[in-house]
Amino acid sequence: MENASELDQEACYRAVLTRDARFDGRFFGCVKTTGIYCRPVCPARTPKRENMFFVVTAAAAEEAGFRACLRCRPETAPDMGAWRGTSNTVSRALALIEAGALDEGDVDGLAARLGVGERHLRRLFRQHLGAAPVSVAQTRRVLLAKALIHQTDLSMAQVALASGFGSVRRFNETFQALYERPPSALRRRGERVHEGGVKLSLPYRPPYDWEAMFAALAARGDTVEGRRWSRILTAEDGAEGSVSVEPAEAGKVSICIEATDLKVLPGVLARVRRVFDLSADPDAIARDLSADPVLKPLVAARPGLRLPGLWIDNDLETPSDRMPDSWNDETLSARAEAWRPWRAYGALYLALAGISGAELMESDDAKRAA
Repeated sequence: MENASELDQEACYRAVLTRDARFDGRFFGCVKTTGIYCRPVCPARTPKRENMFFVVTAAAAEEAGFRACLRCRPETAPDMGAWRGTSNTVSRALALIEAGALDEGDVDGLAARLGVGERHLRRLFRQHLGAAPVSVAQTRRVLLAKALIHQTDLSMAQVALASGFGSVRRFNETFQALYERPPSALRRRGERVHEGGVKLSLPYRPPYDWEAMFAALAARGDTVEGRRWSRILTAEDGAEGSVSVEPAEAGKVSICIEATDLKVLPGVLARVRRVFDLSADPDAIARDLSADPVLKPLVAARPGLRLPGLWIDNDLETPSDRMPDSWNDETLSARAEAWRPWRAYGALYLALAGISGAELMESDDAKRAA
């Protein structure tokens, strides 16, 4: 999907009618009669077709004046990358926004960091996401706050701080405007004393090859004990503390963060998503890479393979499309062009199968000679 306007409205409605989980996170349905937007798997009664339209992102729905459904909770949908690979600039901008770039900064500053003009950045966001950068940042804050309200025992003041709102007043005003109730009313149980350590679950799209991921992280020197990864947070992360990650139920990963300053939470969560490649779309990766006859059986044999990301990544190229330095042959690079925007996954599948770039070229040469 290259443009938000290219969303097939009729196909989206058919997916909603069947509550097809394959489309969860790929789009959101806006219900004109209630002013609510939902996931495709929402258990509520499906509205009539004439009362619904569909958007690519939650930010586009909220920018249009719709509020998140309290039954299907859009903040629990898998982070979807329908836009991933369509624009390197948008991908880099979203990574910065997810880490809190617009919590204290502005769009001009974000555009400067990306090396583009502010108007061009707004145009790219409108084209690929259907929403402005500030709307995307606001939706990120709201959905993170909702997750913290539902999943943790943090006080409302702590939730406001941890989700990137500049003040408790702004936090309260935003929720009152969106949901016509204070944020505390969204917590369906009594307030409990917070005992330290923020425990959250983040969604991902199955399947996920956890064994391969933990093996790769351990091989590069990360701290891995069984099926649990951990890291010490330092002043370079914005606060001291620790973070740990382990698989939970299918489609969920459990995270525990202890930090001296809750303001670092959005940035730490963004880095965890990158390290564990939680935003990957295995269906799209498998579909596109399977067009290559060498990769097709490798992808089928190991579905759900993910790219181990870097905790700090300042590379201008998106991780999913980043090629190994050893792949500098023009013929090999030309073949990999067909794998975009998943070139890094293609290289990873070959590496795990023990097939080097040179061997791949030799195989092609032999087939042509025959």
